[in-house]
Amino acid sequence: MKKIGLFLILLSFHLFTFSQDIEYARQIVKQLSSPEFKGRGYIENGDKISADYISNEFRNLGLLPITRKNYFQKFNISVNTLPNSVFVKIDDTELKTAVDYLVEASCPTIHGKFQIIKTDRSGIDTEAKVISLINKAGNAFIFIDNRDKKNEKPDLSERIDDYLQLLKTSPEINMKGVIIYTNDKLTWESSTTQNIRPVVIINKELDISNLNSIEIKVDAKFIQKYGTQNIIGSIKGSSNSDSMIVVLAHYDHLGKMGKEIYFPGANDNASGVAMILNLAKHYAVHPPKYTTVFIALSGEELGILGAKTFTDHPLIDLTKIIFLVNFDLAGTGEEGIRIVNGSVFKDKFDLISNINKQQNLLPKIDIRGATCNSDHCFFYQKGVPCFYIYTQGGIRAYHDIYDKYDTLPLTEFVDYCKLMIQFFDSI
Repeated sequence: MKKIGLFLILLSFHLFTFSQDIEYARQIVKQLSSPEFKGRGYIENGDKISADYISNEFRNLGLLPITRKNYFQKFNISVNTLPNSVFVKIDDTELKTAVDYLVEASCPTIHGKFQIIKTDRSGIDTEAKVISLINKAGNAFIFIDNRDKKNEKPDLSERIDDYLQLLKTSPEINMKGVIIYTNDKLTWESSTTQNIRPVVIINKELDISNLNSIEIKVDAKFIQKYGTQNIIGSIKGSSNSDSMIVVLAHYDHLGKMGKEIYFPGANDNASGVAMILNLAKHYAVHPPKYTTVFIALSGEELGILGAKTFTDHPLIDLTKIIFLVNFDLAGTGEEGIRIVNGSVFKDKFDLISNINKQQNLLPKIDIRGATCNSDHCFFYQKGVPCFYIYTQGGIRAYHDIYDKYDTLPLTEFVDYCKLMIQFFDSI
C-alpha cells in the first residue's frame, strides 16, 4: 500500500508539473498575441516589445546570455510598413480591412478616387490583350476577376499568372493600381520592398457587373535600415562535452495594417516561442546532458532573415551542434506533427517515432524531406543536422487576423513537450 501511495503522489506531482507547463504556455501565447505586442512586427516597435518580454523570460529562467552584454544579436532589415490610414471603398461599399480585403504589404502611399477597368483571366491570357488593357488603363485601376481557374491548362494558367505579376510590379507600365477579386482565403505577407503601385486583394461578395470606382487611402513608410534583434540564451550541460543541442523558434509576425488592425500570430509563432520557453523551464530544473542553446529569431516573416544573420555571424560554433530543432506552428496537433528533414536524418526520425509509440503521446508523426520553408534552412545549408517540426489539424487560421489566442487549442502541447524532452535526452 505504501508503494502504491508513493506512486500516486509522484504521478500527481508529475501531472501538476505539466499542468503548470500548459498554463505557462497559455500565458506566453496570450501575451505575445495581445494588442500590446503590435503583431510582433516593425510598426510601433512590436518586435522590440516582444524581444524585451522574451529576454526577460530567459533571465527569469536563469538562461546564460550568449554574449557578455545581453541576450541580443542586433541586425538591420529593410521593411515596408503601413502605419497610418488604410481605407478602401468600391463604389458606395466601404470594405472591412483584413476581413473583406487586404492591400499587399509592399503597397506605396496612395490617396484618391480612381476609375476601374474590369477584366478577367481570359482578358490577360495573351500579350496582345495585356498591351491593349494597359493602353486603356492610364490613371485607372485594373480590376481582375481571378476566381475562375479550375478549367485552365497548366501552361495557360502559368502564363496568365506571369502577366498578372507583370501588371502588379512592372515600373514600365502607366497605370494606377491592380485589384484582384478572389474567392481564396485572405492571407497577408510582410515585405522588404515597396512596390511601384498598390495591389488590393478582395474576397467580399460583390456585384461586379457594373463597377465604376475605387476610393483608396494608404499611408506607407519604407524603412531602409530597421534595427531588430535575435535573442539567444543557454543552459550549461552536465557533461564535460562541448557539443550542443539547439532549439529555436521565430518570434516575429506580420505586425499591423494601419492604426487599428493587427495580426496576432498565436499559432505562428507565439506557440513556437512557448515551446522553447517550456523546454527552457524544464532544463533549468533538470540540467541537460549537453549544453542547450535557446534562440528566438526575428525576421522570419521577411525571408528567414534572422536565421541568415545568425548563421552568417554565428555566436556559437555551428560544428558543435549535435542536433537542432526548429519549432514553428506548435499550437494544434489533433492530427499529430510533421517533421521536415525527417527522411534526411532518418535515424533521428526513427528515434522520435519510437519514443512516441512507446509513450503513446501524439496521434501520429509524418515524415517529410528537405525544404527551405522556415528558420532551420540556413542552419541545414551550413551542415547542421536539424528538424523543422510543425503541428497538424485544428484551427486553420494562418497569416490572418483570426490566428489568435482565444481560438488556439494547444491540444497536444503537453504531450508534444514531453516527446521533445525525451527525444533530446535520448540523443
